[in-house]
Amino acid sequence: MTPEPSLKPLQVLEGRSPLVLFKRMAKEVPAYRRFLRAHGVKPEKITTTEHLAAVPIMSKANYLNKSAFSDLFWDGSLKAPHALTSTSGSTGKPTYFARSHAVDQQSSTIHELIFRASSLEPTESTLVIICFGMGVWIGGLITYQAFELMGRRGYPISILTPGINKAEILKALRDLAPQYRQLILAGYPPFLKDVIDEAVAAGITFKKHRVTLLFAAEAFTETFRDHVAKKVGLKNPLTDTVNIYGSADLGTMAFETPLSILARRLAVKNRKLFADLFRGAAKTPTLAQYLPQFVSFEAPDGEILISGDSAVPLLRYAIGDHGGVYTFHGLLERFRANKIDLLKEARKAGIGKNVLELPFVYVYERVDLSTTLYGLQVYPETIKEVLLDRRFQKFLTGKLTLVTKFDHEQNQYLEINLEQKPKREASKVVRAELLAEIMKNLREKNSEFRELSDFLGSRSEPKLVFWPYEDPLYFKPGMKQPWVVR
Repeated sequence: MTPEPSLKPLQVLEGRSPLVLFKRMAKEVPAYRRFLRAHGVKPEKITTTEHLAAVPIMSKANYLNKSAFSDLFWDGSLKAPHALTSTSGSTGKPTYFARSHAVDQQSSTIHELIFRASSLEPTESTLVIICFGMGVWIGGLITYQAFELMGRRGYPISILTPGINKAEILKALRDLAPQYRQLILAGYPPFLKDVIDEAVAAGITFKKHRVTLLFAAEAFTETFRDHVAKKVGLKNPLTDTVNIYGSADLGTMAFETPLSILARRLAVKNRKLFADLFRGAAKTPTLAQYLPQFVSFEAPDGEILISGDSAVPLLRYAIGDHGGVYTFHGLLERFRANKIDLLKEARKAGIGKNVLELPFVYVYERVDLSTTLYGLQVYPETIKEVLLDRRFQKFLTGKLTLVTKFDHEQNQYLEINLEQKPKREASKVVRAELLAEIMKNLREKNSEFRELSDFLGSRSEPKLVFWPYEDPLYFKPGMKQPWVVR
């Protein structure tokens, strides 16, 4: 007989504080010993958490790429068991990351917290369909491992791993999913949106299930959240749409919670609060909570630094993202300063019992995920919002690629490449309406663009290029969408 999962408080694995991690790394990781010597740091003088601010920041360029692979591991040994995944940077050369089994256990704990905060029942049959790539990348493998470990702890979870094979996913939604009471779809946001749109168009219904959507690898807007929630028929997007902040470097690092989603939605509707909370940012960051005993965050000068123990431990590691950090009470205080009681709002939203007293991190997409037009930044997010309009959803998938180009007279202009839905083609009228709405949104959301368009007039209008569905130039199926090409 299958045991029911325990509903006792989670037994959260013990981690190491950054100070303890530093002391052990300084002794037991050959590459880190050399790194500290090269920067003139004497480990014995780092005795308090405050002293860690003097420890040099490490990065892929100055640490990982400058060290022998084995020297990055504890004791400089590859004999300890670990899992390997890979990323491919702008050069196309892969970077391999190793993670310990403890990181998989930590990820599983986070996924259990997500499950418990959702509308899912812990005793009902649950099908997890993993729509992340299942090759050398981390997303699919660590998600599989997280749910597989939950199954071992008694949760009635069944897992299917079609990866990015859309035909197999749709087949499973049609033929397999009806056998289960509950459904978790996990995948990269634009790909999962494609799957949901195509499933609905094919007559597949989600209404018979309790459904939770699990995203990772990319930020998205609250408009996007509402769109997919409506398509699937979710009653509460605060509990059943979750974006995970993870990396190949350290696995699952932070995760949206009902409270963080509520806080973000309130900020989006309140410009003063938004500017105060996210330090005057032009676009909406992901706001997540994290377990500091697993991974800790800091953000000096707005640069996200992470510290965490794994097969390759990292300390004050610049992951390439930007944002900021709040303590739990620090975020509540920021809301109070704007005359909002966040916990009261949580109770009104029906999520009072789902509040986790954990610190927050807010994260912007990388700085290179924008393009420039006459020196100002243009972000895909502003155009993505327009594409979710019902008028354009009939013809377009919502994917786009921004490119800054020059005409024959060397005038700079913005090209927006758009993917059309299968066997659909936008009419001239629809294209004109789309351009007008994009211009309207750019002018409303980007004050610099508004000034530029006042000066340039029609020359500031982007050029829209419409591509067939899954055209390989910008919309190759299964790959991370290149929102910006430089």
